Amino acid sequence: MTAPLILPVKALKKDALGPLELLAQGIALISPTMTAALIVPLMFGTTGAWSWLSYALGTVMLFFVALNLNQFASRFAGSGSMYQYICKGLGNVTGGLGGWALIWAYLGISVAGATGFATFAQTLIAMAGGPAIPPVLLFALCVGISGYCAWKNVALSAQVMLILEGVSVVLITLLCLVALGFHGFAFDATQFAPHAFNLGNLGLGVVVAIFSLVGFESCTAFGDEARNPLHAVPRAVLLSLGAAGLFFVFVTYVEVLATHGLSTTLDQLSAPLNTIAGLVHMPWLAAPLSACAMVSFFALNLSCLNAGARVIYIMGQQGLFHRFTADSHHLNETPHIAVYIMGALSFGLPTLFSFGGMAVGDMFNDAGTLAAFGFIVAYTLVTIAAPLYVRTLGQLKPLHMAIAVASLVLLLIPSIGSVYPVPAAPVKYFPYAFLVYLIGGGIWIAIQNYRLVVASRGFPELAQDA
Repeated sequence: MTAPLILPVKALKKDALGPLELLAQGIALISPTMTAALIVPLMFGTTGAWSWLSYALGTVMLFFVALNLNQFASRFAGSGSMYQYICKGLGNVTGGLGGWALIWAYLGISVAGATGFATFAQTLIAMAGGPAIPPVLLFALCVGISGYCAWKNVALSAQVMLILEGVSVVLITLLCLVALGFHGFAFDATQFAPHAFNLGNLGLGVVVAIFSLVGFESCTAFGDEARNPLHAVPRAVLLSLGAAGLFFVFVTYVEVLATHGLSTTLDQLSAPLNTIAGLVHMPWLAAPLSACAMVSFFALNLSCLNAGARVIYIMGQQGLFHRFTADSHHLNETPHIAVYIMGALSFGLPTLFSFGGMAVGDMFNDAGTLAAFGFIVAYTLVTIAAPLYVRTLGQLKPLHMAIAVASLVLLLIPSIGSVYPVPAAPVKYFPYAFLVYLIGGGIWIAIQNYRLVVASRGFPELAQDA
């Protein structure tokens, strides 16, 4: 069960998000544009012609995780829900550890959003013949505007994400259809050729695919603010994952087809969508595509600020963080202090590394890789927690156990694939950095939970000092 609230609950805005806004949150955090613009070449370098299959299998694997999530989402709604789900199944300390991992994950992806925004903003400025702008100023622009949206109104945030990511996905889809038409809508048999299939490479490709798809669970963080959350949230979880998975399979197939035969292979292209626009004699699309990528990364940053802030907010309400993190704005009814914290870190971390001389592209890659460890831990914990929670309700069925076991087995693929074969430095040190973070947070959470237990037995001053 969840930890007792030690503070008066300052509620977030009720019934603020409809089904479309919840779906926008999940899709924005998955960021289909990011995968189409930057990750598909990496996938091709890993799995070659069969890249589309890795995305298909990755979607199926995470579908099992989503089914476990929905065991909770269809029965319980609250802020930062995935954290609360783990608490309900595995207890407060383990739940706190899951929440701590989620904060790491959302913060990492928010940094990827800010650095991706800076990358494509610089590209657009260069296209226009403008001067080079320091990336720190672009980080500030991205996080400043997204932070304002997250502070001001959750519905406004969701609508901005829906419009920006929606326009970007539509434009990329149109480009893909034009590319298919340019090739006469011919079937590309090379992407199904048995001789090009490599099972070992496919496994590595699935790891890339799963890391592309993480974020669908963020819909659950808005249970307190959604209309009819017990129905809307589970639907948004499945729809965001399913829609993104289908889009990735389609875009990957088209990018491989469209760039087949080029002297520069797909895995060596830094801007594959712009290259395809040139190949189909539509070079003027390069600027709109870069603009769409830029605003998509802004939406990614915004979605992470929103989701991460709600995890901090509810953990603060339950005494794991200082009580001021549990505050909601008296007019906007948003977790404004938690938004400030996420925004400050989302801007501060890339700024610090930028002053240290690190390239923006390296920051983007490293932030995404580091964030993946947090998602793996949270997904694993919620998968274990799901059947235990259903059992406490007296509703456990063999199907629930089968889904949980299948999820755990499938999660071994990205878990092992992220550390073996041992990657080159500095990536090989990332698991240790995350482990230090996790252990440090675990110790803090265990101490805070102990203080809360003591306080509940007659020492309330301990809770007030938490």
